[in-house]
Amino acid sequence: MRSKKSKPASGMNRREMFLAGASAGFAGLLSEQAQGATSLPVRGSGPEVYEQFGVKPFINCTSTYTINGGSAMLPEVIEAMNRASFYPVNLDELMAGAGKRLAELLQAEAAMVSSGAAGSMTCATLACVAGGDPEKMQQLPDTTGLKGEVVVPRWSRSVYDHAVRSTGIKMVEVETLEDLEKAFGPRTAMATGQINLANDGNPFTLEQYVAVAHKHGVPVVMDVADRLPLVPNPYLSRGVDMVAYSGGKIIRGPQTAGMLIGRKDLVEAAFMNSAPHHAFARAMKVSKEEVAGMVKAIEMLRSGKRNRDAEDAEWRAWFRHITDVVSKVPGVSGEIIEPKDKAYYPTMKVVWDPRKIGISAGEVGKQLLEGEPRIMTHAGMREGDESSEMLLRPAAMWAGEYKVVADRIHEILSKAPGPRSKPHRAAPSGDVSGLWESVVQFKIGTARHTFYLDAKGNELSGEYTGRLVKGPLKGHVDGDKVQFHSRGRIEGTSLEYTYKGTVEGKKMSGTVDLGEYGMASFTATRKA
Repeated sequence: MRSKKSKPASGMNRREMFLAGASAGFAGLLSEQAQGATSLPVRGSGPEVYEQFGVKPFINCTSTYTINGGSAMLPEVIEAMNRASFYPVNLDELMAGAGKRLAELLQAEAAMVSSGAAGSMTCATLACVAGGDPEKMQQLPDTTGLKGEVVVPRWSRSVYDHAVRSTGIKMVEVETLEDLEKAFGPRTAMATGQINLANDGNPFTLEQYVAVAHKHGVPVVMDVADRLPLVPNPYLSRGVDMVAYSGGKIIRGPQTAGMLIGRKDLVEAAFMNSAPHHAFARAMKVSKEEVAGMVKAIEMLRSGKRNRDAEDAEWRAWFRHITDVVSKVPGVSGEIIEPKDKAYYPTMKVVWDPRKIGISAGEVGKQLLEGEPRIMTHAGMREGDESSEMLLRPAAMWAGEYKVVADRIHEILSKAPGPRSKPHRAAPSGDVSGLWESVVQFKIGTARHTFYLDAKGNELSGEYTGRLVKGPLKGHVDGDKVQFHSRGRIEGTSLEYTYKGTVEGKKMSGTVDLGEYGMASFTATRKA
C-alpha cells in the first residue's frame, strides 16, 4: 500500500512547491539563453536528414501550410530548443513560468503553450466544459449531464473546428443575430469562431457576439491560428475570453507548438485538462524544447529583435524580383497582395493570359515540384486546377530562394505551348444517365454511396450522396471513360470526391480521389 506523503514544514504540498519555483527556474533558463545567444547560419546543413528516408525536400512557397512543414523557424528559436534539450525540468514548473512570461510579453491575463492552435482550441473547450473538476475531465468525451454545446456562426466554421468537436460537444450553428439570441441554453459551454468573426459585413459584429454570449455567462474563444499576436490584442480588447495562435505560422516558432492566451481562470483550467495531466488532452503533449522555443519566438517579436516591417519589406523585394523575371514572358504579370492588417504579411500572385500561354496552374505546379530543385507552390494543390494564376507566399522561403523560383517559373511559362484548343472527346459509348449505387473501397473499410448522372452529350451533371454528405456533381464522358467531381459539407468540413472510371453497360469501376485522405477504388451498378 502506498504511504501517505506528509506536507513539508512550509505548509506547501509538492505541486505548490513546484509552482512556487517555476518562475525563478524558467527565468534562469531564459537568462542563460540570452547570454549564450549565437549567430546561426541562414540555413542549417544539407537535406541528407530527409533524403536517407527517400524524401526530397523542396523550396516552400506555401508559407505556413502544416502539410509542407510550416514557416521557416527563426534561428534563435532553433537555438533555444537545442539548449533546452540538454536539461530535464518539471513540466508544471516550466509551463507556469513560460505562461507568466508570455502573459507579460503579450499583456494578457494568462497564457499557455499548446500543441498547435488546434491543441489550444481543444484545451479551451475542455476548460469551458470540465473546468477544473477532475471527475468531469475523466468523463469526457461523454458529455452526459455536462454543458455539451458550443455556439458557432455557420459562416465562421471550418475543417479546424474538429478540434472543438473532438471533445464530444455538439456544435450549434447560428446565422443571424436573431438566431444567436435563441441559441444559448443551460447546456451551452462556449461560443467560438475563426478569424472572420472580426470581419466587417457579417450578420452581426464581434462585439454583438461577445455581448450575447456574456449575457448568458458563456465565454468566447477565437481561433486566429495564422495571425500575429499584437499588443494590445485586437480580440481580447474587444471582449473575447481566449484566443488561440499557431507557433508554426507567422510567429515562426516551433511548428507543432501553439499558444492560448486570455482569461486567467480559463487558461489555467485549459492547462489542467492538457498534458502532462491525465485528462482528455493528455495526448496533446508539448515538449520542454517546444515551450522554450515558443517563448523565444514571442520574445523576438516583443523585444524588437525581429522587425516585422523590415521582414515584409524584404519579402516585397523578393516579389518585385520575381515579377521582373516572369513578366519578360509576354502575357505574364505579377501582383503583390498587401495584408489587410498588421497581423498578416504580403503575398503575391503570378498571372498569365490563357489566350497566349496554354498551360494550367496545375501543370505548372507539377513541373515545379518535379524539377530540380523541387519547388512547392499552391499551384496544383487543388485537384484539376485549370486556372491561369498561382499564389506565392514567403514565410517558409530562405534568402536567395526567390531567385530560383523566379527563374523556374519563367522557364516553364516561356516554354509553354500556345493557347489550347477545346479538348476533343469521343462520343459516349452509351447513355450513363440515371441512378448508380457505388461501393467505395477505402484502405480499410467500404461505404455505399449513390450518384445520379444527367448526361447531355459529353457533359455530366447531377447529384452525389455519401453516407452523410450530399452535393452537386459535374464531369464529362469520353467514350467509355467517365470523370466527375462532387463536394459535400459535413460539420465545418467540405469533403471532395473525384471519380475516374470505365463504363461497361450497367457497370462502372475505377478510382476515387479523396483529396487529403488519399485514394480509394469503386465499383458501381446502375439502378433501375
